[in-house]
Amino acid sequence: MLSLSCHCGQVRIELATRPDYINQCNCSLCSKAGARWAYLDPSQASVAGTTHGYCRTDKGDPAAQVRFCANCGCTTHFVLTDSAVAKFGNGMMGVNMRLAEEGDLVGIELRFPDGRAWSGEGDFGYVREPVTIWQRDKSV
Repeated sequence: MLSLSCHCGQVRIELATRPDYINQCNCSLCSKAGARWAYLDPSQASVAGTTHGYCRTDKGDPAAQVRFCANCGCTTHFVLTDSAVAKFGNGMMGVNMRLAEEGDLVGIELRFPDGRAWSGEGDFGYVREPVTIWQRDKSV
């Protein structure tokens, strides 16, 4: 199990397992939200605490609603919008892995999808090669 929390601790997320990879998307929403997303089935995560949501307004039919802590404002996770669930089912959510302790992410691949260039259809292109997350030396 992996435990995450927002800055103030009022939103807590428990993951049943570590993700295989994390995406650091460069689209305007993800980069401004400061998120690194792990995608998983909603059954693999529990979210406790009060969050507010935001759907981007630059897309006619946004697929995700980004959630953030009602108290400290940290981006916590995203859920699919009703229209996205109708199209694709409710088999995916995203969790902001910046809320995890750094040491809990050691060995996970960090990918860099080119969300700015993505049309919304098909697979992402990538802006650079993936890297493996390593824990920083705290003595430096």
